[in-house]
Amino acid sequence: MSTKEEKTCSFCGRKQSEVKKMFSSENTNICNECVTTCSNILQKEVRYEQQEKMHQELPKPSKIVDFLDKYIIGQEDAKKVLAVALYNHYKRIENPIYNNVELEKSNIMLLGPTGSGKTLLAKSLAKIMNVPFAVADATALTEAGYVGEDVESILSRLLAAANYDIEAAQRGIIYIDEIDKIARKSESATMGRDVSGEGVQQGLLKILEGSEVYVPVKGSRKNSTTETVLFDTTHVLFVCGGAFVGLVPDKHTKRTNKVGFAKVQKSEMAADFKVDQRALVHYGIIPEFIGRIPVIAQLRELTKDQMVQILQEPDNALIKQFQALFDMDGISLEFEAKALEAIAQQAIDKGVGARGLRGIIEEVMLPLQYSCPSREDLESVTITEGVVSDPTTEPIYTFKKEEKESAEA
Repeated sequence: MSTKEEKTCSFCGRKQSEVKKMFSSENTNICNECVTTCSNILQKEVRYEQQEKMHQELPKPSKIVDFLDKYIIGQEDAKKVLAVALYNHYKRIENPIYNNVELEKSNIMLLGPTGSGKTLLAKSLAKIMNVPFAVADATALTEAGYVGEDVESILSRLLAAANYDIEAAQRGIIYIDEIDKIARKSESATMGRDVSGEGVQQGLLKILEGSEVYVPVKGSRKNSTTETVLFDTTHVLFVCGGAFVGLVPDKHTKRTNKVGFAKVQKSEMAADFKVDQRALVHYGIIPEFIGRIPVIAQLRELTKDQMVQILQEPDNALIKQFQALFDMDGISLEFEAKALEAIAQQAIDKGVGARGLRGIIEEVMLPLQYSCPSREDLESVTITEGVVSDPTTEPIYTFKKEEKESAEA
């Protein structure tokens, strides 16, 4: 080929002999290097569009907290920790590697007394992100080969929650409750294997960090006849929750030589009462497990005022639920402020937290739920403090007949 006949790139001017490949049409030529450059530009444009779309759809941490405020009373510090962790997690899903930096997953640990809102927080997170959500109980898990559930059964629940859509399930959230119950047991006289403690922690390590696991589709234990699917947990957010009864910060365990909240004065359990990872290791959680859950959100015990708020303020508040039930029968239901305080105080005295509020109200309302639907002349019922403290006390009734008589008079 002569120099005059040699093709030249219409974009960069390079000759065919200077490049690896020259692509030609009738009147135009383009070399492989210009094709690569154009491809990189297009990929950047697509990436920018995806980032813009993600930033528009992904709620900011402040918006996540605003959403959580509708369902959970108090726990401001825990909400902020969760909001930031959730926001960063889903940014990481869209960009696992950003500017040549590989972003690692940050699972979450929720620590707090029973009834403080751990499970509700996790459920609310899944609701705002509109992703599949599953709850698992760590107490049912055992090491592979023993009676109980394998750790893979947790992923089966998430797969079922996603209607067996594997792509959706791999971006979901799993809440593992009672995680403190799989703490490493102390040496005992039986010398048996710790198959429901440290063994479970070891089994959870690989799915917490992110790996491909064969998961039974219908949640049964794996065997030669079980249908399985390959599940990648790289983008699954794990939220672990536990009451960790008896857990105290390292400084307290050193001073008292005993582990137990009862050994710590209430004045010491203020805002600065912060549990660290060393305390979790002391409790019986293995270091490898803690290393895979770097975000720790600590929930505080609810006050009486917060209990009262929980009863009446959230969108699905218990008082609103019972009012709706009575309204279906054409009866107006009201609670005096003192009655709400008495209910909250009972929950605190029993140590059941917000979870126990429904049981207390059910007990108070049972006689009324039995008798009121049969009373067609009943217009409203007002629950007083006396009704809460003494089941034999009658509430304040208002009857439709009384209104008619007063109107005639």
